[in-house]
Amino acid sequence: PFVIFLGWGDEITWVQTYEEGLYQAKKSNKPLMVIHHLEDCQYCQALKKAFAESEEIQEMAQNNFVMLNLMHETTDKNLSPDGQYVPRIMFIDPSLTVRADITGRYSNRLYTYEPQDIPFLIENMKKALRLIQTEL
Repeated sequence: PFVIFLGWGDEITWVQTYEEGLYQAKKSNKPLMVIHHLEDCQYCQALKKAFAESEEIQEMAQNNFVMLNLMHETTDKNLSPDGQYVPRIMFIDPSLTVRADITGRYSNRLYTYEPQDIPFLIENMKKALRLIQTEL
């Protein structure tokens, strides 16, 4: 029962719900990466394309992360600490802590990334993986 989100990367396995994502993160000891986006959002579309074209992101998304794609707002306020905007990408570690310390480059929208921020997103993915090794 895995969902296909076209355009983000064909080989990525997505969990269906936030609850399932948390469960899988805890069980597999991998960080959960949550991507909030909307189909008709041009910024999301641009980010999706850049995300799919990055081999490094694709490899990490397939192998090192539990991946969740949300196209609606969740009731969990932890996932919208500074507002409900898209696109935003957040990381939750296997202890089920939302990592408020892994943010993008923009102080007004902490978890947003633009297509040119892909190298920065790669660094943040690596940071999320490092944190697990050092903290848990």
